[in-house]
Amino acid sequence: MYFDTHAHYDDEWFDADREELIRALPAAGVEMVVNVGCDGPSSRTSVELAHRYDHFYAAVGWHPHDAKSWTDQCADDIRAWAKDPKVVAIGEIGLDYHYDLEWKQTQHAVLEAQLCLAEELDLPVIIHDREAHGDCMDILRRHPNVRGEFHCYSGSAEMAREILSWGWYLGFNGAITMQGARRALEVLASMPTDRMLLETDCPYLAPMPRTDGKRNDSRKLPRVAEVIAQVRHTTPELVAKVCAENGRRFFGIEPLV
Repeated sequence: MYFDTHAHYDDEWFDADREELIRALPAAGVEMVVNVGCDGPSSRTSVELAHRYDHFYAAVGWHPHDAKSWTDQCADDIRAWAKDPKVVAIGEIGLDYHYDLEWKQTQHAVLEAQLCLAEELDLPVIIHDREAHGDCMDILRRHPNVRGEFHCYSGSAEMAREILSWGWYLGFNGAITMQGARRALEVLASMPTDRMLLETDCPYLAPMPRTDGKRNDSRKLPRVAEVIAQVRHTTPELVAKVCAENGRRFFGIEPLV
């Protein structure tokens, strides 16, 4: 059984068949999903999905793309959502310099604010880090009491070693099936087995080859597990089992009965 530790089923790409698809996931081998918020509306919807479906959990937070919308009320909203037992993390939060560098300092401030909330609320964080490795690491080093994971890990082996030394986790998705994934595959080959997480980031990052269109969903996790298994000289089934156990431990979720 698979645990998709990072999905966005609130996205409009799922508007046509969201309920049908979500209900079909357990029969397709997907045991659990964490739906991850990026702003106020998506975080609220993540909580709603977690209550609607037993196999869903929620993460709430403000993505760096949405840092400009952050206010003090956002912090209060996160505090309120965090009281819900199905809210298991703050995320996705972080830094993203790919599109717009004008709002760097705003991104820094919003990341700092949410890391402080993670300490206050004793919740792990889900980090989005795109082309901002140095600044992201510098900020995280100032919060040694925060626990978390780097989603869609894209950094170096050296950076991975430091992150893992904090007791953190690394998440991998369809990006490792694409050209240019060499660094991620090198990290996967040597990192501790108990720190790997499987994710899709759906509807984004559908794994290659894309035989049925570009929209991704949790049923494509076996392809990611297959690539990890090849790198680590094991089986996709064992990768799925270990990563599901890691995900439950990281988020503090008991196995479903």
